Amino acid sequence: MERRVAERLCGALGPLGLEAHAARVGWYNAVLQPAFHLPYPDDTLAFVVLSTPLMFDKALKPFVNKERLKIIRDPVDQCVSHHLLRVKEKFPDQRVDIMFDYEMLPSRKPKFLAQTAAHVAGAAYYYQRKDVKLDPWGKKKIFGVCIHPKYGGWFAIRGLLIFPDIQVPFLEQLAPVDCVSTEEKRIELLEQFNFHWQDGRYRDIIEVKERYSEEQKTYFATPPSERFRLLGL
Repeated sequence: MERRVAERLCGALGPLGLEAHAARVGWYNAVLQPAFHLPYPDDTLAFVVLSTPLMFDKALKPFVNKERLKIIRDPVDQCVSHHLLRVKEKFPDQRVDIMFDYEMLPSRKPKFLAQTAAHVAGAAYYYQRKDVKLDPWGKKKIFGVCIHPKYGGWFAIRGLLIFPDIQVPFLEQLAPVDCVSTEEKRIELLEQFNFHWQDGRYRDIIEVKERYSEEQKTYFATPPSERFRLLGL
């Protein structure tokens, strides 16, 4: 069942520059405090959805052109929402719950921790302070960051699809690729992400196979209120 669902998801999302990575809810819950647990049995099937560098041309620009006469508040969020809701329609006999990376609970906690989900699904390695043995930061707050073995930091985690009625007790967990494997590189990565994230150098901490186009870099480097002009809105 998991394989059939995965094939249908990949067929629908792949041409849009989106990827889906299978996981069991229990893998996610096992590494988090109860306050962040997802309220499903451990063997419930879930998919973490990533956007790759191709998403900008394959999904976002066509979406904006099609929706030009409608009210668009956040083009990327609305584009991803539109396509994941369409994917949900491909499973009329299944319940599909969707969580988006930008959604918050009433408590102001995120609905799911995107980077943790990507890590346990084997999609991208979540590098954190605990991955550095000789911590040079003292009392500074250091945030972690996911790195993809193909795209480096040139990708985003967009959502979580959960199939509450599908249990996959025998699904094998794939470890994420540890592509920033030396202590020096991990320190460099976390330094760049935490203190120089605007210049985007952390995204190229490894040799990447695909990165954002110059147009896409400009779009995401532009303040949100000015991005509409770049898309001709």
